[in-house]
Order: sequence, then C-alpha cells, then structure tokens
Amino acid sequence: MDLIGLERVESAAALLAPVIRRTPVVASRVLSERAGADVWLKCENLQRTGSFKPRGAYNRIANLPSADRARGVVAASAGNHAQGVAWAAATLGIESTVFMPIGASLPKLAATKAYGAQVRQVGETIDESLDAALDFAARTGATLIHPFDHPDIVAGQATVGLEILEQLPRVGTVLVPTGGGGLLAGITIALHRLAPEVRVIGVQAAEAAAWPDSLAAGKPVRAERMSTMADGIAVGLPGEVPFAHVAAYAPRIVTVDEESLSEALLLCLERAKLIVEPAGAAAVAALMSYAPTELDLRGPVCAVLSGGNIDPLLLTRIVNHGLSAAGRYLALRVTISDRPGGLSRLLTVIGETGASVVDVVHSRTGTWLAVDEVEVALTLETRGPAHRNAVLGALTDAGYTVRVQD
Repeated sequence: MDLIGLERVESAAALLAPVIRRTPVVASRVLSERAGADVWLKCENLQRTGSFKPRGAYNRIANLPSADRARGVVAASAGNHAQGVAWAAATLGIESTVFMPIGASLPKLAATKAYGAQVRQVGETIDESLDAALDFAARTGATLIHPFDHPDIVAGQATVGLEILEQLPRVGTVLVPTGGGGLLAGITIALHRLAPEVRVIGVQAAEAAAWPDSLAAGKPVRAERMSTMADGIAVGLPGEVPFAHVAAYAPRIVTVDEESLSEALLLCLERAKLIVEPAGAAAVAALMSYAPTELDLRGPVCAVLSGGNIDPLLLTRIVNHGLSAAGRYLALRVTISDRPGGLSRLLTVIGETGASVVDVVHSRTGTWLAVDEVEVALTLETRGPAHRNAVLGALTDAGYTVRVQD
C-alpha cells in the first residue's frame, strides 16, 4: 500500500480550512505538574459536531466524483462518525443516510437527524448496522463512508497534526486516543513528515485494545474482548489503511483502564472546564495513570481530546464512577446495635472525621444479623484517598466492623 504523502495532507487542510474550526490548545497546570513538563490539551471536543470526525468525513465526501455525489452517501455509526458524515454531506449539499444501532443514545440520534441525515435504526450492534449500510450501498449506489479505513479519511484527520505543529511548534510528545486508527495514523503522518523527532503515543482502552496484538502479529487482529465505557474507541479490528501507516512509523501504543478513563473525564470537567466523552479523555487518562518515565515523555506534551459527545445520563454515571475511583465517594456497610442512639453514635463518629453523608439505608433482614442488630449501608463524600482511609480508621477505632463496597 502506498503511504499517504504530505501533499495529500496539505491538500486536505486547504479543502477543510473554510469549513472546519481550528480548535484551541489549552494549558493544563495539574497535568503539567504530574508530567513534569508543560501539557496542552488539543480541544477537538470543540470541533463542529463535537469531535474530530468531520475532518475526515468532509475530505472524503468532497473528493467524490460528481456522479457519486448524486447517488448520495451512507454510513454506519453509533455516534461521532454519524454526526460527522451528516454534517459534511449537508454542507456539501449531498444526501446522506446513516444506519445506527437500535440502542444508540437519544442525543446522538437527535443530533445526526438535525445535521440532515436520514437515520435508520437497524440491529443491536454497530456490525449489524454496517451490514445494513453495505446492503443499502449495493442497492442504491450510495458511497459508503468508512469511519477510518480510507486514505481521504486519514488525510483529513492528519490536519489535527498540522494544527498541533502550528500551535505548539516545540511540541515533543503527542498522545492520541486510538480506536480504528484513523486519527493516530493521520497525526503520525503529519508529524513524521514535518517533525520526525516528536514522540507519538496512541492510547487504547484496555478492555477494547486491538492494536497491541495487531502490531505484534504484523496485521490487523480482532480484539478478544470489547467492554469499555469509551465507545468512541471501542473498535474490534484496526483498519488496513491506518495499520499500514502505524506499522510503518511505529508510534507507541499504551492502554488505560476504566477507572483511569472516568478519573480523566472528571479532571477535564473539574479542572479544565471541558466536557469530554470517555474516548476523548483517553490521552489524559494515560498521563494520569503512567509515570512520565514510563511514557518517556518529551516536553512540551499535547494530549488530544478527540470528542465531547456524551449522553447526560452516562455523564452522571461516569462522574460518580470517577469520584469513587478518585477516593471522593466511600460506600460501606456497618453493623450496629438496634437500640435507640445506635445510628446517632455511628453518625457522630463519621461527622467528627469531616465526611458528608450522601445517603443511609437500614436493613434488618440479613441472615448474618443477630436479633438486636441492624446493618446500615452508607454512602459518604470524602476528600480523597487519604481522607477515605482516615474515615475507615476512625470507624475501626470506634469498634465498628466495616465492609467497604466496590
């Protein structure tokens, strides 16, 4: 496979310049302190449609011959790619049809429709939606717009790399959320051609990581498991086009766990005032979960926030998960005497530690309880791991038997 040259990336940049936002880079003091180098966030969550996807989608559709444009385009996606294709097609005056799984989130469905696509919900998984999209393309002549496996898609995503070099000329390391590989391949192409000394690190969710095994095998290999909150990078099989470029330029690949993803999302929300989806926070999660020496960081560092499209209900759950992972929530069960004053004494001990009680639930039905005992389930708000441990220590010192709940 011929590798994409710089001229193709620059052509995509010229094509996109009138329609795509030049997203900002924002300094992060808290991440800079962790990394021991200046850390900047490339805010593709502030891009049109809320992710980097319109870059590749617009470049791909705009380069279609007029006869193909007349037949329209079709895509399969549960979220960001759907919105990118819908927006790009509408901007170019082309009809688009997007197949989405039945369980796709309502905000993403509404947004895709609002951008002008004809949305059809088919199947329980994205693979079933893709089958339906392929059948539609075969029947109608519409062009399938793949989310990552096409040179025009990769060249479009590569414009993120060009912007990073223009905004941070001295950048030493760039961390990139990685699913099918279009964004990682594109940024790697741009940096390899213009600044080969820059270190590129792709970041995958550990529970949906196809790239390590694929690179070891020398070809795309399907991931053994797919179970992550980071649905935007939950891609089971890397694309052939991205794989060829990643294999050629050899950026490093690291993985992050679910706790790191939720903590990273929470950090972006609290400290950077940025709403980021779990996949979009993967690069931040790597900076939070690896030591700078483990990543071999060279400063300044740029972490790409690849998207910010998240269902508010999911955001609520992930924020709670992140608070718990960061030691800010403590759920526990304590057995106390079922006599007047028993609960009051327990709450007094907790109050003296400075923890706040979020909720309290009594249970008298457990078979392990004596007749004169009651189990109390509490959720407490704490100030971090040290305070959490202090609360547990105070309860133990007061003679309580405590069971911590995950």
